[in-house]
Amino acid sequence: MLPALLCLMAGCKTGGDDKIFIGDGARQGLPEETPREECQEDGLPSEETQIYVQVCGAVAHPGVYALPAGSRIFQAVELAGGLTEAAEEKGLNQAGILSDGQMIYVMDHEEAAAQQAPAGEASEDGRVDLNIATEAELMGLPGIGEAKAKSIVAWREENGRFAQIEDLMKIPGIKEGVFAKMKDSVKVSQ
Repeated sequence: MLPALLCLMAGCKTGGDDKIFIGDGARQGLPEETPREECQEDGLPSEETQIYVQVCGAVAHPGVYALPAGSRIFQAVELAGGLTEAAEEKGLNQAGILSDGQMIYVMDHEEAAAQQAPAGEASEDGRVDLNIATEAELMGLPGIGEAKAKSIVAWREENGRFAQIEDLMKIPGIKEGVFAKMKDSVKVSQ
């Protein structure tokens, strides 16, 4: 990163006697024998100070881009033509520092919403939705083990959605006692 900083501070000049050293808060001349990385004539960093990142998803021009080492995500997004209208910015830390070979994926609004509420996850009220819960999520309910969780999923696949939570008692092995333990922990979506 220091060579890139030196290159930027020196104005990316090639040749000439404008050699500088940043240290102790002062600019000092470098002796001739001290090696220094130079910027290319086009002002881009040399191969040693350059990283490559892939930008994809909800950007105007997805692709692989070369940037100076130490660049930030927002700079890569700018090179990719910026975010599209469908892009979800909230989950993207645009101030993050890039590393060589990194992929930046910009989600759209639908992808971000799907990631926020995965199927079967307990809702904000803490209850598990019987119509979308997985076996593992059902096993977290009071009185439900692996066998009963499999039975709930099998019943749902055979009979369709649960219309009400009391439909659980139609499943063999789930009677009033088991239902009473779990009724406050479940719900059904329509």
